[in-house]
Amino acid sequence: MEQTSQNFKIAISAALQQLTASKQEFILLFNRGSLQIEIYKPDIIDKQQLHTRDELYVIIFGTALFYNDGTVIDVAANDCLHVPAFAEHRFFNFSEDFVTWVFFYGPEGGEERIGG
Repeated sequence: MEQTSQNFKIAISAALQQLTASKQEFILLFNRGSLQIEIYKPDIIDKQQLHTRDELYVIIFGTALFYNDGTVIDVAANDCLHVPAFAEHRFFNFSEDFVTWVFFYGPEGGEERIGG
């Protein structure tokens, strides 16, 4: 990752190396203001719990089914998904190469709670 006050870059290869080295399913890569950027690669089962902030997923590699608050959709590389705070959601039937960016943003409780 390259970061200065004027530019910022997260290379997928560097992020995946950090994730693999961490032996975790996700790691925090960037944090500024209300924005947090993570990379996430679930292992067999998506064990996520409800989140207290709004989030976006941008699929890096692979395919999956995505459950979001009662709806199921197919997702694939380059798809972008929004999940409001406290919405039940998870990936399932994901391919072995499935990896996604995760962007948390806004206040605790989500933007809708403050009129956004």
